[in-house]
Amino acid sequence: MADPRPPSGPGTAPPRDIPGRTVADAMIRAPKVCGPRSTVADARAVLHNDHVHAVLITDGADLVAVVERPDLDAGPADLPARLIGRLHGRVIGPDADLEAAWRSMTDTRRRRLAVVDDRGRLLGLLCLKRSGLGFCSDTDIRARADERRACAPRPA
Repeated sequence: MADPRPPSGPGTAPPRDIPGRTVADAMIRAPKVCGPRSTVADARAVLHNDHVHAVLITDGADLVAVVERPDLDAGPADLPARLIGRLHGRVIGPDADLEAAWRSMTDTRRRRLAVVDDRGRLLGLLCLKRSGLGFCSDTDIRARADERRACAPRPA
């Protein structure tokens, strides 16, 4: 099985379309979110999908926590997921330099960063592709959803 982590290290060059762009240029604009009452069990269910790397817990427009797989060991199934997640190291601003974000993400082998404004409102999600050679787009996500629908069994 291929290493799911993006390439990194000295000499790894960013994709050609990244220089001069900001995080806002590459973020997913309508990421899936879970509400403040979501539990650890709910987060486990969401993270069961191998395309999902982070659960975004929001309260209204505000991002209150980002939950990742390693966090799931921190509490019982009925515990509110916002209590096991965190924001530190898991968020970025929309005006951040995309090349710097790519370098940081590849160096730390992080595939997702929530994009928030200066008030902590969720604006989007920066999703590094498995290859590390670019970022997922809203179009990529729609195509994957369309493909799943096309492959789904039809009701009799």
